[in-house]
Amino acid sequence: MNALTRFESLDDMFPELFRRLSAWPAPASGNIEPLREIRLDVDENEKDYAVRAEIPGAKKEDIHVEVDGNHVSISAEVKKDFEQKDEKKGRVLVRETYRGRVARSFTLGCDIDETQVAARLEDGVLKLTLPKREGARSRKISIE
Repeated sequence: MNALTRFESLDDMFPELFRRLSAWPAPASGNIEPLREIRLDVDENEKDYAVRAEIPGAKKEDIHVEVDGNHVSISAEVKKDFEQKDEKKGRVLVRETYRGRVARSFTLGCDIDETQVAARLEDGVLKLTLPKREGARSRKISIE
């Protein structure tokens, strides 16, 4: 006698499990994925560099910028929280939390005047103005 049972899907095998999982509420935010890196745009003109760094979820007190000569380091502590409650029973059904540190370093073509650096955080975007140090500007060399 054959004791094998054929199931068409996992739902057929574990109906109670899938019934419970389908009742689990989906996160309302839809985007709790952790920040993996800082994305940068760097523009240059004669006097300075303009850096635009995307650091969503970071507060200005959690962002650190260091300038050493022509080397720039940006680091941040990022915290993302999401909580969904069952309003009828007042208990938490889903809590998704991410806490982590991201960092990015890069080297520019000229030394930076650290005393004149300006930084502003606006809607998760850090904007840096990095003035070139006087005398550190490059010049074109003619070849004889």
